[in-house]
Amino acid sequence: MTTVPDAGFPGPGQRPVQQDGSAHDEADAAVVLEARGLGRDYAVPRGMLRAVDEVSFRLRRGRTLAVVGESGCGKSTLARMATLLERPSRGELLLAGQETTALHGRARRALGLSVQMVFQNPFGALNPRQSVGATLREPLAINRRGTRPEQAEAAREMMRRVGLRPEQEARTPHAFSGGQRQRIAIARALMLRPPVVVADEPVSALDVSIQAQVLNLLLDLQSEFGLAYLFISHDLAVVRHVADEVMVMYLGRVAEHGPAAAVLRQPRHPYTQALLAATPSLDPARRAPVPLAGEMPSPVAPPSGCAFAARCPRAEPVCRAERPALRAVAGRLASCHFAETTASATAGTHGVA
Repeated sequence: MTTVPDAGFPGPGQRPVQQDGSAHDEADAAVVLEARGLGRDYAVPRGMLRAVDEVSFRLRRGRTLAVVGESGCGKSTLARMATLLERPSRGELLLAGQETTALHGRARRALGLSVQMVFQNPFGALNPRQSVGATLREPLAINRRGTRPEQAEAAREMMRRVGLRPEQEARTPHAFSGGQRQRIAIARALMLRPPVVVADEPVSALDVSIQAQVLNLLLDLQSEFGLAYLFISHDLAVVRHVADEVMVMYLGRVAEHGPAAAVLRQPRHPYTQALLAATPSLDPARRAPVPLAGEMPSPVAPPSGCAFAARCPRAEPVCRAERPALRAVAGRLASCHFAETTASATAGTHGVA
């Protein structure tokens, strides 16, 4: 099992956390979600598909860890494990310090209430025949939280907090715009006041003009409730707006993980650099987006060395022969043999606009 990278890298006033996961102070009390060597395999006709492999992180209260990468990199599988919808094949997942992989039945369901999910498509995530008020009251009713009048008042109060009018509670989802539907989905996720919210591409289905409003709402709610977000996205411009930490995944493994400013401004892994280079920008000083060439290897038959070697412009023979370890480099973790020397020479032009 690998060591545990810290999703709360030392910031102002914080003392560092050791690579073995031991803390120097009481800050570990604020860790609400922790993964240790997490992996998930699926049996397929051609063999075993390794969707997630050796992923470790810590997520602290009030912080956002963004997980980015191409389709098929393991982001959504990681999200399903974090919400206890799937069990990991190996490794450990801790919620509020309690190990979850060995839990079953009522104990697992009870702990699962502490992490809720906001899905990509709000219309598909909401019952089209159920009113907004009933949708928001339902989590409270199922879990027997409060009386019916208290549940109704809690639903109306949450509508206010997400920018909806309480008098709209009798309407069904089709009467709302896409941005309003996502506000409803966010409100539903917060009805049980979970400390952790997993947001899986929460704004990718929305118009750009609405995305900023929903992102600002998420940030406001995080500040109000002290929420920890596991934010799944492929949009690096969105990630830069919301993330404290960024974890870049490739073929189920962590390629780079560190403070958002460091990873996005001066990436140390060629894959992170390639993602940033492919990001469109309105800045005239930026060069045109450079599409990432090639295809991701099959997770059923991954290469023996670095999984990115076949697409990497800096690949050397050692990259194809030996898998690089995830190690500390320049204030972040990177899994590249040449991470010390591969800092983007044009960091200013690779930054996300």
